[in-house]
Amino acid sequence: MYKAALKSLLARKLRLVMSALAIVLGVAFVAGTLIFTGMLKSTFDDIMRGTVADVNVVVKGSFDPESMNMQQMSSTAMTLTPADLAKIRAVPGVKEVEGVISMTEVFPLDTKGKVLAVGGAPAIASNWVTAPALGNTAGITLLSGHEPRAADEVVVDPKTLERSGHQLGGTMKFVGASTGKFSKKVVGTASWGSGGTAGAMYSFYSTSEAQKLFLGGKDVYQSGWVSLEAGQDPVARSAEINKLVPQGYEAVDGEKAADATANAVGEMLNFIDTFLLVFAAIALVVASFLIVNTFAILVAQRSKELALFRAMGASRGQVRNTVLFEALVIGLIGATVGLFVGWLLALGIISLFTKMGMDFGGEMPRPGWDAVLASYAIGILVTMAAAWMPARTAGRVPPVVAMTGVNGGNDKGLGRRIWFGLFLVLAGALAMAAGLWWLDEKRALATGLGAVAVLLGVAAASPWMGRPVTWVLGRLYRAVFGEVGKLAELNAVRQPRRTAATASALMLSLALVSALSVLGASASGSLRTQISEGLRGDLLVESATFGNFPHTIAEKAQQVDGVEKVNVLRGGMAMRDGQRTWIAVQDPASFDRMLAQELVEGRQATGSNEALLNKDAAEEWGKKVGDVVSVVGGNRKPVPLKVVGLFTNAEGGGLGNLVVNQQTGAQFVPPNQDQMLTVDLAPGADLTRVHTELDRITEELPMVRVMDSAELIENRSSQVNQLLNVIYALLGLAVVISILGIVNTLGLSVVERTREIGLLRAIALTRGQLRTMITLESVVIALLGSVLGITLGVVFGAALQHVLADSGLSSLTIPWARLLVFLAVAALVGVLAAVWPARRAARLNVLDAIAQE
Repeated sequence: MYKAALKSLLARKLRLVMSALAIVLGVAFVAGTLIFTGMLKSTFDDIMRGTVADVNVVVKGSFDPESMNMQQMSSTAMTLTPADLAKIRAVPGVKEVEGVISMTEVFPLDTKGKVLAVGGAPAIASNWVTAPALGNTAGITLLSGHEPRAADEVVVDPKTLERSGHQLGGTMKFVGASTGKFSKKVVGTASWGSGGTAGAMYSFYSTSEAQKLFLGGKDVYQSGWVSLEAGQDPVARSAEINKLVPQGYEAVDGEKAADATANAVGEMLNFIDTFLLVFAAIALVVASFLIVNTFAILVAQRSKELALFRAMGASRGQVRNTVLFEALVIGLIGATVGLFVGWLLALGIISLFTKMGMDFGGEMPRPGWDAVLASYAIGILVTMAAAWMPARTAGRVPPVVAMTGVNGGNDKGLGRRIWFGLFLVLAGALAMAAGLWWLDEKRALATGLGAVAVLLGVAAASPWMGRPVTWVLGRLYRAVFGEVGKLAELNAVRQPRRTAATASALMLSLALVSALSVLGASASGSLRTQISEGLRGDLLVESATFGNFPHTIAEKAQQVDGVEKVNVLRGGMAMRDGQRTWIAVQDPASFDRMLAQELVEGRQATGSNEALLNKDAAEEWGKKVGDVVSVVGGNRKPVPLKVVGLFTNAEGGGLGNLVVNQQTGAQFVPPNQDQMLTVDLAPGADLTRVHTELDRITEELPMVRVMDSAELIENRSSQVNQLLNVIYALLGLAVVISILGIVNTLGLSVVERTREIGLLRAIALTRGQLRTMITLESVVIALLGSVLGITLGVVFGAALQHVLADSGLSSLTIPWARLLVFLAVAALVGVLAAVWPARRAARLNVLDAIAQE
């Protein structure tokens, strides 16, 4: 039996290729994701171990997952002196101690004066450290030239030098939030021990120059880099050093520091893994529709062959296992090829990221055991699961078919399937209604599960629910194409299971695409409303990296003719009861002139150590006006803040939990660093002229941008659209598999109807009419799937917008024009999918076709 199954597969090579191709695409997505993220984890792990010392003397909490983001805030307020380092150097077992100065957002400029990678990977400036990294491995490694010695010298990583267009020995400009623009001579290239940068840009300076640039010229450091003698225990030495470090600092052993940072990166990479694997799962679900349909058609076509097996003594189980064995072979082939294609996909992604400036240290991606096992498990299990129902049907083919050649009952059980589908639709609709209107908690979960049930229910009941679509198309076909259109309609509806299964794959893809389109349009509409109503001021000034910039910009902007007032916002993180909280710093007079905030109780925080508290936070923390909130700032000392007022945020965002004045805020954020400005124009001032003047002021800091409300809306909407385009591209794989499903169904249908086609040709149906008939059948399938999918997508998108309304997605926008484009593209897909089957049908020899059994 198994030998017969292999011969059957080889005899139908096209079916083998089409079925395996769907699995190849799905498995390749999974394997490529796992290989790529596996390499990312390996690269980051190497980088982390090369950027920490045996013992690291850092601001407390720098490697604490709950407060790692506080280091940038704290570093400006806390430093180590040479005397502090000398105490550490005297600890037995310590080989070497170096002070470290490190600053983020110091961006290099290319030869055209443009900032590299604004809004992308970090740009980190550091002093040159010669001591080795954890475990005596390479730390900063010189690759060419020499280390920075003079004040006008800098060393950068090779990728930064390459992307900037500069040459070794040339002059490169940099720009930083606290430094403005400055120029240095590039005297060398260097990297951390692994050689990879993972996209980050590094610049290294002499210690004295780094102190001058980033610490005001003081002979101090932000952290300490401690190397130990061979055989020393970093944990034990850390405990000893902890007794010597100044208040606010701690000594952390290298393994703990590397693990903490790697875990933080790992969480991000796990999210990427999950994000991509969700789309891989969608592609595999769509592929399963293709496989189910393929095996169902083939079982129907081979009913006489299978009945002969039964007539010769084969049991039902043997016949069923024959079909499952074919599925196993297809799964193995698909998984093997898919793993290889996934490896190629990972290579392609890495090559793309490398061209964008991300350095992986020259490591070649290799499939790990997780990728190999996942590829074969998914390839085999998905294929065999999809083939199970057709295999059961094959086992039930009665032996009498061997003599009659007729196997009735194609629609047996269709009624039960439709009723089951309608039950799922009703149950899913009730779950969605509960999530939308009745539940307070787990609304999104109930709505999501309900949507899945509705989607599955519509797929099951589509032979009945799709009748209005096929009826309308049938009337149109008959009116335009006459008898050819009538034949196309009858062919499309005479196998309702087959048509519905093929259309369901496209329906699933387009439902997701349409739902995302509704969410994307709603997000853009909500942003437009929130910015128009929530942001005050005629112009906004911010950093493209959403970091800080010098206060001198605000001072210069205030001097521009036509500017009435420049409102300044600063902000940073602090700790309250071990939890991070955001503190906004601004002039009380600007409280409601920047954002649409509202003071609902009390007064403005004009005095020392006074604060406004967000009303929602007050309820959560159990605080009221007159109470004291204790927070820990950059000096690691508790600061008691008296609550003098409560406020509410503008829709879609606001000032965080606490608002303090500039005097109080100096304890939490640098007083010379702003985060955002809004500019109020004087009556009659020319907006365009003031905009141009502010652009001139900020041209020395290319990362700082000036925008009016229209430009801000465009900027934020483009970010939403970029994310949507990525998701569309990922869902495109499922759409491609759906198209393959239409091609496969039509191709096998042509084989199944060979004799019928020969008879039609014999009674004067021309080749052109035959091609038209098959093309119209394809369009029916494509439009059936697209109409159902787009309708469901709009419903799901609207439901999700309602659930997320409190999270900022406040307005529902349905992109009708885009949805109509989807419908038109679906019709075109139907035409294109029919090209090969229609040509094959038209080329059949009439006499040979009529003689076909």
